[in-house]
Amino acid sequence: MRILTLMLFLGSLFNACQNNSNSAEKSIEEVKADSKISSIIRNPVTANEPVDTVNVAKITFDNDTYNFGEVEEGEIVEHTFSFTNTGKVPLVISNARSTCGCTVPEWPKEPIAPGAKGDILIKFNTKNKKRDQTKPVTITANTYPSTSKVFVAGFVKPSPEEKKASE
Repeated sequence: MRILTLMLFLGSLFNACQNNSNSAEKSIEEVKADSKISSIIRNPVTANEPVDTVNVAKITFDNDTYNFGEVEEGEIVEHTFSFTNTGKVPLVISNARSTCGCTVPEWPKEPIAPGAKGDILIKFNTKNKKRDQTKPVTITANTYPSTSKVFVAGFVKPSPEEKKASE
């Protein structure tokens, strides 16, 4: 009885997996056909097609590292990273994130046309940060490769209150 139940369960599971993959393929094709934005958002890496590294957006930063020098702990460091879309299709940034909540990026939500420029503002809060600091920001976009990084770096001096407490 257990073997029969197990065989029925495995058979229905196999059948369900086949049905889901077909419906998923149909829905992807329907989205491609119906979506106006699909013509500007290209994912150059797919499982079924070769990698297209020519007809994609390309993000080129004027500078990918900003050294803020030496600041007092508690200051907020701001820097704007300028970039150009050197690719052949509009650039769409889907996300920008850092490794901690102390570094917050703001990026353009609208597509950046080929040849056009854009800016990403980074705010780094130095509260509770000391000594050498390097904070990466990872940008995810319709580029190849799909992620790029920029960095803010510098030295954070301890706050005057902390200096007095340690003396």
